[in-house]
Amino acid sequence: MKMITLPDGTKLPAIGQGTWYMGDEDAKRHDEIQALRTGIDQNLQVIDTAEMYGDGKSERLVQEAIANRREKVFLISKVLPTNASFDDVLAACDRSLDRLGTDYLDLYLLHWRGSIPLQETVAAFEELKRQGKIKRWGVSNFDTDDMKELWEVENGRNCAVNQVLYNLTVRGIEYDLMPWLHDKGVPVMAYCPLAQGDREEILQNDVVRELAGMYDVSVSQIALAWTIQSGQVLSIPKAGQAAHVMENAKAADIILTKEDMQKLNKEFPPPTSKVPLEVV
Repeated sequence: MKMITLPDGTKLPAIGQGTWYMGDEDAKRHDEIQALRTGIDQNLQVIDTAEMYGDGKSERLVQEAIANRREKVFLISKVLPTNASFDDVLAACDRSLDRLGTDYLDLYLLHWRGSIPLQETVAAFEELKRQGKIKRWGVSNFDTDDMKELWEVENGRNCAVNQVLYNLTVRGIEYDLMPWLHDKGVPVMAYCPLAQGDREEILQNDVVRELAGMYDVSVSQIALAWTIQSGQVLSIPKAGQAAHVMENAKAADIILTKEDMQKLNKEFPPPTSKVPLEVV
């Protein structure tokens, strides 16, 4: 499986598991837990959740899924910007740890920027590291200017990742954000790598379908494989069914050729100028 490397040298499989909207419906709970466990068995080591997801329901679902498997998981959660002050970050982290049934997070992210000064949030993250409650921290939904500002904050350069929206239909980060992060050694985490409302634009595209047929894989696998080709990106698709998780895991084995990438670039053109960061 393709790997990405964090700034501290930690290597992770380039495909993980997202949990947005998971845990919201009791009727789906069993299948969602089995999906996450299947992912762990397939070495989809990263599981990404957040206090915001279902107001903690996603974290509780993850707790059940990783029971007796914590050491096999690289566990991520996120703090809301409304909880980004020093004391509130510490309290929010404790609540997330309790819901997740663990005494530490492998990575803790600021979900998006709010009104709290970055210095205060970073100071709280560093305190959580000192306490052993988180191993490392990062950010989410930060554009290039946000990252540059963070870089000038005390300990801001300890940022481990930036999690942003990225898929074939949303490529704006390639113009300036991704090169900036690459220069600093900070990987991208791609959420919604198979898109959201515009998913059909990818799944029904003739070139994507042609490549899927050529490699004898699904169109989703081609789209997911594309996101991790650069070696800078860790993709975290959500899959609530074990069969979809198996499909996602196999996408890491697909190696698209230069010609394949050129075909996809023609269908889904990369940016030629600055594009404001897109979020969902």
